[in-house]
Amino acid sequence: MSAVILQIGQCGNQLGLEWCEMLSKTSKQCEHRSPFIAKEGTLAVVCVDSEPKVLRRTQRLVRNKKLLESNIVQGKGGRGNNWAYGYHGHGVEEGDQLLHQAMEAVRQEAERRDYYGGTVMLHSVSGGTGSGLGSRLCEEIRAEFPVSHILTVSVVPHQSGESPLQHYNSLLCLSALQRSSDGILLFHNDQALSYSRVPQNKHVCVSGFSSGLSQGTLSFMNKHIVSCMAGLLLPVHSLTTASGWSLGMEPWELIRSVCPMPAAKLLLTTQANSREKVKWDSLASSTLQCVPQGSIAGRPYTSRAVLAVARGDQDNSFVMSSALNKLKRGHRCVTWNPLPIDHWTDPCNEVCLSPNAQLLTVCSNHSSVTSLLSHVVQRTKEKIGVRAYLHWYERYGVEHQDFKQALDTLLNVMEEYDTH
Repeated sequence: MSAVILQIGQCGNQLGLEWCEMLSKTSKQCEHRSPFIAKEGTLAVVCVDSEPKVLRRTQRLVRNKKLLESNIVQGKGGRGNNWAYGYHGHGVEEGDQLLHQAMEAVRQEAERRDYYGGTVMLHSVSGGTGSGLGSRLCEEIRAEFPVSHILTVSVVPHQSGESPLQHYNSLLCLSALQRSSDGILLFHNDQALSYSRVPQNKHVCVSGFSSGLSQGTLSFMNKHIVSCMAGLLLPVHSLTTASGWSLGMEPWELIRSVCPMPAAKLLLTTQANSREKVKWDSLASSTLQCVPQGSIAGRPYTSRAVLAVARGDQDNSFVMSSALNKLKRGHRCVTWNPLPIDHWTDPCNEVCLSPNAQLLTVCSNHSSVTSLLSHVVQRTKEKIGVRAYLHWYERYGVEHQDFKQALDTLLNVMEEYDTH
């Protein structure tokens, strides 16, 4: 196992628990290949939250000896949906204690690995703990392990209605991740809900789960995100050693495949599956249904790089199909990248245990992210203009200059995507 999974805040731990549950099922099918479970049966997972509510569910994993008790780090109170409170804490002692405990758990877990390549962090960009403490931990991990990788699974809130502070939190968190992480897998709550409105056909389902789920629920969104994570991060034959063992290099190879330039690291993920054998072209077409094609102003979006992961490719038909060309056209890959699309294949589909199930997960460094950044920047400027809620951030040490720096960071990212 090369990665330590770091779950932060309510959203991060809900996703992490869903990931652990999925992993416990898939590892039985291809247990000898799984890099996410150590020889002694424990998971390389660190759970962090500023309140104990969600973390109570982790005790089942501790009792089943799947998770070490020392890998659960919890505080006694929340962070008030405030990035500044999550980042700095209420006073030096309280903030440092939770931070130091979390870092010590990550450090010990990294030392238990035969090989530590980096950290995969699960969190939300809109809350207090996930965004604020998540940003701080990302910076600390970068300083502690400067040559390791950091890949984040970052959940973006609904555009409105979740919290009056969500745009401030999203701005400060995304700018911090831009400085400290290597890749950011963005998952939008609005986009996850939109899958329930995408036309499904008899054989192909857009997302990793088909019937049996109540569409539009929190459970559906979590399962969709975890399914996309599994599609990208579980072992693939393409990256497995000759002995059949996986080193767990998928997260870091993903970064190398889809982040050709470090200034642009915001990633879009789409997925389609089928429980019956279908043409890979059909799955590719289904994933493209959820790829934004152009801005409100009519400017077409482009992609710097695309990674397609085909699971259940038992007859090596994926490469022979026209799926890759279809994805290259559908994502409008930039002309300056000589190798804009990469692919991994595996005969085993561990996400769905049906014998003939196929799963296609596509990760794209897509310029449609500018729509999100533009929305966050615009709403933040509007709030700053009337000084709405700023005193809640100033009391924890975030000043006007910090907001200005964060705005400049996101504006620079938008310019990077628009000009290249």
